[in-house]
Amino acid sequence: MSTDRKLSDITDQGLPARAWQRMLSGKRLDLLSPAPEDIDVSDIAHGLARVARWNGQTYGPNAFSVAQHSLMVEMVCAFENPEWDRKWSRAALLHDAAEYVIGDLISPFKAVIGNGYKKIELGILKAVHIHFSLPEILPDKIRIGIKEADRLCAYFEATRLAGFNDNEAIRYFGSPEGIAPELYERLSGLEPLSTEDAERAFLERIEQLME
Repeated sequence: MSTDRKLSDITDQGLPARAWQRMLSGKRLDLLSPAPEDIDVSDIAHGLARVARWNGQTYGPNAFSVAQHSLMVEMVCAFENPEWDRKWSRAALLHDAAEYVIGDLISPFKAVIGNGYKKIELGILKAVHIHFSLPEILPDKIRIGIKEADRLCAYFEATRLAGFNDNEAIRYFGSPEGIAPELYERLSGLEPLSTEDAERAFLERIEQLME
């Protein structure tokens, strides 16, 4: 092959486009058909700690990471559902795990893209669930509990970090009224962690929940 041939020339010959990502653990994750054995917790923690929520449009010297958001959601679920088995807490912590591969798209952009993004996201999350001994599809009660915690955390992130006023946040994420004062205080004092601290905290928590 001559040195001046372009990549477009190669792909025009019918060679398949790459549909996998190499992870720092050394594993390759097929985006279209992800395998549970190619999931690695160190890759998840590393990736989520480097993915910014709100497209990075938050106050402070550090981005507010998906890893820190995931820790918040799991904390809320544990606070409001003390009877949950540890596996459901794992599910809460891993609810956005697919974003270590595909990033965190804001909701308006997801709506524009449509089902293609969602299909890949669900496929990766399915592999994550199997790897961490979770059912592929969560029971409705657990799924709804995690979604409610997710919305509550989004409200506090929006108003404390992302510049939303209360009315805007309530419109899109619901009202925080009625939550326990202790929980309100915890969520009100949001401070984005450094990448290293977020990664470390995520790893420590998942290890606790796997014991």
